[in-house]
Amino acid sequence: MESQPDDVAVNHLGLWIPAPRFESESGYFMEIDETRELIEKYALQNAVKYGKTPQTGAVLGKILGEHPDLRKDAKEVASLIGEVLSGLTGDPESWEQRLGEIAPDLIEEIHERKQPSTGLPDLEVDGRAVLRFAPNPNGPATIGSVRGIVVNSEYAQRYHGEFIIRFDDTDPKTKAPMLDAYTWYLDDCEYLGTVPDRVVYASDHLLEYYEYAKKLILMGKAYVCTCPRDEFKRYKDAKEPCPHRDADVDANLKHWEQMLDGGYPEGGAVLRIKTDIKHKDPAMRDWAAFRIVLTPHPRPEIGDRFRVWPLLDFESAIEDHVLGITHIIRGKDLMDSEQRQRYVYEYLGWQYPKTLHWGRMKIHEFGRFSTSAISEAIADGTYTGWDDPRVPTLRALRRRGITAVAIRRFMIDLGIAETDISLSLDNLYAINRKIVDPAANRYFFVWEPVKMEILDAPKMIATPKCHPERDDLRKIPASSTLSMCRTDIESLEAGDKLRLKNLYDIEIVSTEPLVARCIGGIHEAWCAIEEKPRYQIIHWVPDEHVQVVVRAPDQTYEGVGETGIAAEQGNIVQFERFGFVRIDSVDAGRVVAYFAHR
Repeated sequence: MESQPDDVAVNHLGLWIPAPRFESESGYFMEIDETRELIEKYALQNAVKYGKTPQTGAVLGKILGEHPDLRKDAKEVASLIGEVLSGLTGDPESWEQRLGEIAPDLIEEIHERKQPSTGLPDLEVDGRAVLRFAPNPNGPATIGSVRGIVVNSEYAQRYHGEFIIRFDDTDPKTKAPMLDAYTWYLDDCEYLGTVPDRVVYASDHLLEYYEYAKKLILMGKAYVCTCPRDEFKRYKDAKEPCPHRDADVDANLKHWEQMLDGGYPEGGAVLRIKTDIKHKDPAMRDWAAFRIVLTPHPRPEIGDRFRVWPLLDFESAIEDHVLGITHIIRGKDLMDSEQRQRYVYEYLGWQYPKTLHWGRMKIHEFGRFSTSAISEAIADGTYTGWDDPRVPTLRALRRRGITAVAIRRFMIDLGIAETDISLSLDNLYAINRKIVDPAANRYFFVWEPVKMEILDAPKMIATPKCHPERDDLRKIPASSTLSMCRTDIESLEAGDKLRLKNLYDIEIVSTEPLVARCIGGIHEAWCAIEEKPRYQIIHWVPDEHVQVVVRAPDQTYEGVGETGIAAEQGNIVQFERFGFVRIDSVDAGRVVAYFAHR
């Protein structure tokens, strides 16, 4: 093994921790700690997976694939990987223990088969394709919902068919619809470029559902059951019919009319579809199609007009037929629904649509999430709203500056397969970065700002480029007092030398108070010198600035930035050394931005 380099520490596994930062050939100072953490995670994952120390190329390929923004510094990253791997000691057991401490999701990833990014396969289409996405509008679209919107819309466009948004809103109590959510979904569809050809509200069709229920009763395929829930469960688990199952048609029609007319209290009766009472799956045995709910519907045009409501499996079965749906594409967690609905289709002589299912999608950054859980967290003040950057909703991604093009491409690249997949939003961020980077103006932003007095400071106007690939310049009047990030200056000592980006070089005179003196010309002047000083480059903001708040998934950052930021409301920009953000609002010299990604 090579000798330990200078200025490094050694962790408990023998992994070297290099000096905090280094300058790449591109002149960009990489954040070593962050990059080293990535290397350690992926190196350990590879070591655990294959039981041996990985090759540099394997780790480099993984890092550059997951974080394409590091490709421009591939040489420096490869060098760092070599250092880290040289210090990788121990055995597979200790490696797995460490990986479990720092990135347990990567252990799970080893045991999961990753879905290939093959895009969407062709469908079997006979004539016209009609597809739908059918959300329960009890909250806005989540990342999971977006997959359904994008995939079904994409197929409808591919085959010149019809894309329908159908609100499955026939549960006014347990998962009560939110009136705003109807509008939010349609607004999200417009943002994604997936405007539906038709919008359908299931709650408008109660009378139609009643007619089909009556038809099934007359056929002897449905019956009214007044068993208490626990009592029916005992019959079902024993594969035995309840006492109401064999009642004649006239009796069932009478009980059905009593359900509709108020003859039974809430929970007092349900209409069940007859199936195979001895089916191996208890969920298939005589499932409930209608129940009594006295809670008014949130839509004012519906309100308390109805007291008998269809459950999702019945409502969806009828709607898919009436709407002429040819293909149902959704998550495999709804496979049981298909099996239940096929009884209705068989009884009524209908042909069930072609179906495709995708596996469960786990997003590392969010873990398990549900609309109801998010709603509760908003109510108790944990989140600020449905567009809080910490929640997995499309509204949050939009506010952060994740583009519709990136989201669509991300969802299409996932393809369709029943294999469960586990992935990081870094995949989405990589796509979005390629889209926003060419147009995003650059700005200086310092968080946790600390003021520094500069002695002998010349009167200057710094002129950094608005974008590395363009010639237009920003103009930043420098002052004798500048603000810098606390993390950049907290370890400085008198005599240390720094380079202020696009300005001049300084030497620290004292740290309490923080004072430095100018010792060199503007940054660009050094480019002509063969051996330019190897000083750490830091960002700065002058006294003439705007207050900036950046809301990010991990925390809220407060600081100051260039005055030009105030002209970027609604745009995506890059705060240098910080990341891409979307400027959300500007009010009285205070800018609020939402963090997108690095």
